[in-house]
This record gives sequence, C-alpha cells and structure tokens, in this order.
Amino acid sequence: MSEDNTPDEADAFLAEAGEAELSALKAENAALKEQILRYAAEAENTRRRAEREANDARAYAIQKFARDLLGVADNLSRALAHEPADGGDPAIKNFVLGVEMTEKELLGAFERNGLKRIAPARGDKFDPHQHQAMAEVPGTDVPAGGVVEVMQPGYELLGRLVRPAMVMVAAKEAGAQPDAPKPGGAGPNPYASGDEADPGGSVDRRA
Repeated sequence: MSEDNTPDEADAFLAEAGEAELSALKAENAALKEQILRYAAEAENTRRRAEREANDARAYAIQKFARDLLGVADNLSRALAHEPADGGDPAIKNFVLGVEMTEKELLGAFERNGLKRIAPARGDKFDPHQHQAMAEVPGTDVPAGGVVEVMQPGYELLGRLVRPAMVMVAAKEAGAQPDAPKPGGAGPNPYASGDEADPGGSVDRRA
C-alpha cells in the first residue's frame, strides 16, 4: 500500500479484502457441505442395498430345499388321490389318516416359511405368470382360456415363482375365428403374454 493513501482508502481496501476473503470462505464452506451430503447419501444407499441383499439372501435361502420337498408333497397328494374306495378296514383307515396328517403338516410348514401353493380352481382365468398350459380341452362348460383341471400344483416363495402350476385349459370354440397369423406363418399363442409366445404357455422363470 502506497504511503500516499489516506486512512479512509486504507480502511476501504482492508474492508474489500476482508469481504473477498469472507466470500471465498463461504463458497468453500458450501462446497464442503455439499460434498459431505453427497458422501452421506452414497453411504446410506450402500447400507440400504447391503441390507436389501442380506434380506433377500435370508428370505430365499430355503428355495432350493423347498424345491426338493415339492416332490414329497406331490407323492403324498398322489397317494391320497388313490385312496381305496372301501375304507372299512381300520388299518387302511389309519394309514390314510396318517398320510393326510403328514400332507397337512408339510403344507403347513410350507405356509409358515412363505412357500405358497398355486392351485387354481376350475374356471379360473389362465395366468401365464403362474400357470403352464399342458393341453387344451374342447367342449367343456369352462369359458375359453379358463382352467379346466390342475395336473400338478405350483408353488411360489414370497412372491417368487418356484414352480408353475401345470394345468389343462378350455379350448376356443370351433366356430371362433382364428387370430391372424404372424409373418412367417406362426400364429399367436393365446396362453402367452406379450410378444414372446412359447408353446404351452409363457411362464415366469425368474426363480
């Protein structure tokens, strides 16, 4: 600072320098706050993602084990379907009762662990995300595209499909006009969802 400067000019110069320094400090402080908030948000997102992955791992840890037990449930159901018509023999009655109780307990264990049985009733609408069409049945009282019979029940674990229900569906009426074929000669599959039509029905196989 020149010696010719007056005290007022010196005060003004110092005030201006102080304001510039204060503005710089404020800008630096704001940048640091923004950086801290960004790091905090990233840390929170990482924590939530890790927690979600851990919850998913715990929730679906029994998926393979549950899939292995589905065969047991199927065999118990088949055994009960072939129950002897003559149930007069006490030994046979006790045996059948034991099988029924075993099946009931197994299905109860499935329910308690989030494994839900998929068994649509006759006449229910075919759902390509939960059902797999195995055959068409003509001349039934069920509307076209409805479930006629369940050949094998399906299961889902906490909303995730483990196995689709295998069903027979009512065929379209003989007099109904067929859908226009797609280019290449292949007609659309009425039991598939979207543009990806698989013979026998489209099934969600994310599990």
